[in-house]
Amino acid sequence: MVTLSTARENLKSARRIVIKVGTSTLAHADTGKLNLYRIEHLIREIADLHNAGKEIIFVSSGAIAAGMNKLGIKIKPQTVPENQALAAIGQGVLMHIYEKFFAEYGQTIGQILLTKENSVDAHAREHCRNSLKTILDMGAIPVVNENDAVAVDEIKIGDNDNLSAIVAAMMNAEVLIILSDIDGLYDKNPNVDKSARLLDEVAEIDSDIERIAGGAGTKLGTGGMFTKIQAAKVATANGVTMLIVNGATNGNLRRVLNGESIGTIFPKKVT
Repeated sequence: MVTLSTARENLKSARRIVIKVGTSTLAHADTGKLNLYRIEHLIREIADLHNAGKEIIFVSSGAIAAGMNKLGIKIKPQTVPENQALAAIGQGVLMHIYEKFFAEYGQTIGQILLTKENSVDAHAREHCRNSLKTILDMGAIPVVNENDAVAVDEIKIGDNDNLSAIVAAMMNAEVLIILSDIDGLYDKNPNVDKSARLLDEVAEIDSDIERIAGGAGTKLGTGGMFTKIQAAKVATANGVTMLIVNGATNGNLRRVLNGESIGTIFPKKVT
């Protein structure tokens, strides 16, 4: 196991980085509408990291929320067809916004939509890896999401926390940064217990850590802290250091990649 000090220091030299952003960061909590201020500042940070020579893979949630926003739907539907339709509508809306903002900062993006088949079937996995690598080699930024418009339970990964970890492992990324609506993993629920303490590092994911993580996410998203812990297991076992960082604070990406002690870090396992 890499030590905390070494893991933080190694972030400074990381070149291939997967950044995952959740719906709770992309949308306003009260209205569910897209938070354009937050999205633009996030894209500007990513564009600047790319300008600095980093290879960035951007895993983005938010398609269903964007579809809800487009159609004026306030409560997330429960049926599969309705959510698939919203994802199909919202994915175009989201990519239009990303294309506009990334272009303003001189960046080219390419969309990749994945299902579980792309991670478990060796042939499909190799084609996916080659596609992502070629986009990176062309100097563009892949924008990845699950193909919610057609995916059903049999082929769904289920949440973009785990999707981002699968992508990070597949692409031999050095770092996975999950941007959340909270500063990191706490030893208790900070919403109900004021004595809750932010954990700087989780060296080993055991039953206590899983218990702390709990379960439910937001009304717009699909996962809570528990899915992030699942993602950390996948990432660290495949040689990827993972961090949970607050996505609402401008500059956090650069700060964490400069080795500052923000968020919770899960150091990669070394065999």
